[in-house]
Amino acid sequence: MTPLSSSSSQSYVKDPRNEGVQIYVNGDFFPRDQAKVSIFDAGFVLGDGIWEGIRLIDGRLLAIDDHIDRLFEGATAIQLDIGFTKAGLVEEIWKCLRHNDMQDGVHIRIMISRGVKSTPNQDPRFITGGATIVIVAEWKQPNPALKETGMALMTSTIRCSTPDVFDLRLNSHSRLNFIQALLQAINMGADEALMLDDRGFVASCNSTNFFIFRGDELWTSDGLTCFNGITRKAAIRLWRQAGLTVREAPFTLAQVYSADEAFVTGTLGGITPVATIDGRPIGDGRPGPRTARMNALYQDYLAG
Repeated sequence: MTPLSSSSSQSYVKDPRNEGVQIYVNGDFFPRDQAKVSIFDAGFVLGDGIWEGIRLIDGRLLAIDDHIDRLFEGATAIQLDIGFTKAGLVEEIWKCLRHNDMQDGVHIRIMISRGVKSTPNQDPRFITGGATIVIVAEWKQPNPALKETGMALMTSTIRCSTPDVFDLRLNSHSRLNFIQALLQAINMGADEALMLDDRGFVASCNSTNFFIFRGDELWTSDGLTCFNGITRKAAIRLWRQAGLTVREAPFTLAQVYSADEAFVTGTLGGITPVATIDGRPIGDGRPGPRTARMNALYQDYLAG
């Protein structure tokens, strides 16, 4: 098996079993090439919807309460009626996993849009029925090569938005600004984009949350303009539980360039080291011992 998009933080190892996976669409199951939603669906028309990425590890859904709470908080914020209770929606996820005979090493993407519209426009009052719910469960393991080499980041000119523009705590289907930032990075030969906030402080990457080490201190942003990451929270908690210092506060690119190590966090990749930023090596330009220690703490957490 070979990695797909081997330099991306979202890269994974190809698994042939995924060709036979069936996709959940509103309670029914379809082969991959037959799973469809309407062209009038609000998610397709305007990205009007929310999503979560969840991992199944050794028969348990990792941090499922945190993920479902975040999903429902997002739905409440945009006045989207999911049509299930939290427990009911979790059972639909399990239904999908049982249908595909999955117990371990699975990444789940649950996507919920406002539903089908009578005509393609912005107004939510043109919805004709209930929400559209799609669950894609795949056997996915993060690309191990990235743990060995580290990622290359590039600072994007596109900024992370403030809540008055768009609240990044919403896991929204609308991701065009982050795709633009990623395209900038790719076009400059990097793997992912590092993004600043409206003040010029470091915020996050285009699909992951960002950390640096200065000595044994773990630094991350103040959280005002970054993703409400479940793995981000876990990394902060684990480092503190180990008796070490976490600093959640604004910091600048100049402080990043002189950091000892850096890494990013995400549901699929977990802890992924960063080797270079804007062509500059971070530390000695390869994954370091502090990131390795953080990853070891995280792997213990995954093991329960």
